[in-house]
Amino acid sequence: MPKVKVNDLNMYYEIHGEGYPLVLIMGFTGTAKFWSPFLIDGVSKHFKTIIFDNRGAGRTDKPDYDYTIPMMADDTVGLMEALKIERAHILGLSMGGMIAQELVLNHPNKVDKLILSGTHCGGSRSIFAPVAITDFLAGKTTKTPEEWIEKEMPLLYPEEFIKNNPEYIEKKKKGYLETPLPDKSRKRNILAAGRFNAGRRLKKIGVPTLVLHGKQDLLIPYKNAGTLATNIPGARLELFDNLGHDLFSPEPERVNKIIIDFLK
Repeated sequence: MPKVKVNDLNMYYEIHGEGYPLVLIMGFTGTAKFWSPFLIDGVSKHFKTIIFDNRGAGRTDKPDYDYTIPMMADDTVGLMEALKIERAHILGLSMGGMIAQELVLNHPNKVDKLILSGTHCGGSRSIFAPVAITDFLAGKTTKTPEEWIEKEMPLLYPEEFIKNNPEYIEKKKKGYLETPLPDKSRKRNILAAGRFNAGRRLKKIGVPTLVLHGKQDLLIPYKNAGTLATNIPGARLELFDNLGHDLFSPEPERVNKIIIDFLK
């Protein structure tokens, strides 16, 4: 398994395909294994696609202190530098979209084009999920990783997709259970996301930006996408009526085409 030293971490990463680099930043509780294979297969035909485990998750180190979103943005830049990537397209999903915002704000010379999917800008400009979902994400309503991932699936995918793709859903569960998020990392990620606030700085984002969001997203309400697109200069907004938090699996050809056309 490839790892590289980044700041104080041994960071796990994978590279798929060749071409101009595209860095994908995963969200809360997720790892490189959690990316949709349809997305990876699609974009890696056009771009050198880098996926990795954030600090505290998966096969990357889990240091014993508080994390911040800017810290994780610096981790991403550190990985790019370790892989000798001067500049890249960046795609961030959920908490990964928060990390992507900090990355482009703090390291604008590292970003060519930006894609924000299923995320928000934090602070008072954001709309958050109901308390019941927040408590679930914090692990307050489940006792085991198996119970947690079982309850997360309906928050990621529409009911019809789950019903029609049982093998895919079981594979996703298995992937999570190989390296479940430790309780300490869960608390540190929630604290980091809770402190994140890029709202007043969005106008400083100066790269071409695409905002994606499913209208059936139960984890991060889709109206957050409008806030991002309105406040990031020149941003393009794409909403999907029948998709949830993970846009990249139920209708991969449609979503991949939008992403590839935007980046190319």
